[in-house]
Amino acid sequence: MSDAQKLAASDVMIVGGAGFVGSNLVRMILDSGDAVQITIVDNLLSSERANITNDPRVHFIEGSIADDKIVSSLKDKYDAVFHLATFHGNQNSIFDPIRDHQNNTLTTLKLFECLKNFKRLRKVVYSSAGCSVAKKTFDHAEATTEDSPIEIRQDSPYSISKIIGEFYSVYYYKQHSLPTVRARFQNVYGPGEILGAGEWRGTYATVWRNVIPTFVYKALKGEPLPVENNGEASRDFVFVDDICRGLLACAASGAPGEVYNLGSGRETTIRDLAETINRMTANKAALQLLPKRAWDNSGKRFASTEKAFAQLNFSASVSMEMGLSKTIEWTRQNLELIERTIKKHQKEMSKIGS
Repeated sequence: MSDAQKLAASDVMIVGGAGFVGSNLVRMILDSGDAVQITIVDNLLSSERANITNDPRVHFIEGSIADDKIVSSLKDKYDAVFHLATFHGNQNSIFDPIRDHQNNTLTTLKLFECLKNFKRLRKVVYSSAGCSVAKKTFDHAEATTEDSPIEIRQDSPYSISKIIGEFYSVYYYKQHSLPTVRARFQNVYGPGEILGAGEWRGTYATVWRNVIPTFVYKALKGEPLPVENNGEASRDFVFVDDICRGLLACAASGAPGEVYNLGSGRETTIRDLAETINRMTANKAALQLLPKRAWDNSGKRFASTEKAFAQLNFSASVSMEMGLSKTIEWTRQNLELIERTIKKHQKEMSKIGS
């Protein structure tokens, strides 16, 4: 029996369930069992209504989990809660740290305050970020383990708020026995990540969200791929289906109070990524070489996957080539949707010259 099938005949809440990862998780759970019931709470700040599946087993609540009316309406009926809601991205959080606090830190605190007295809950899975823990270096990267020290120096309010969420996860487990499990995401990519999804959030990162959807879209349009700092930075890229399997493994087998890296365990440089995507899309445009981003000191990183494999029996199974192939094909098939969401921010983008 798969971890997804273990949630059959269960009530599940996914906070941020209309987002990129959340919507993929919803579909994976629905595919596992007819009896499951899913409640999605999402304010569509960085997601699209198109990502909400039209299925009678899904109940959608539009709004923030920090909204007192929404929180007070929640009943003690959930077997598992996945907290995936976030104020998306480092750049946007740097531009508006107050909004980051409202949609990252405050959401987590209010959700946990609500859930602390629920009796039926078996697991609360909190999505954290590997960038918050990774060593800030452009030298040789070593695998970041779950017990790696957390630096005081962080690159953005986003990474700070993600770590605060981990602090609250541990606190509510120790103080209130809330069965929290922390899932540290590495760099997730795959079908369903819509460029420009949601509301304008103040910076070009509203549209050009993460590196892979940006590169894939631009490559399909025959445009140069923007590569900062000669592409020396590296990341641990993990396909969204693998992340969803990892989240389900955290819910099924994760120990309350614990943390697990969800990643591929492989290091890929941005230069290699750009060249691979250009090859796979037959994009002939030369790379657009740009200077290093001033705020970004987390240059090279990848995650240790030993603990997740030993305790959750989780390992990423989708190769980079296969994952990129699926992402490229999905992007081709959804160009109209993507370009429509990009276009709605055209006026704001023109003001900042990007």
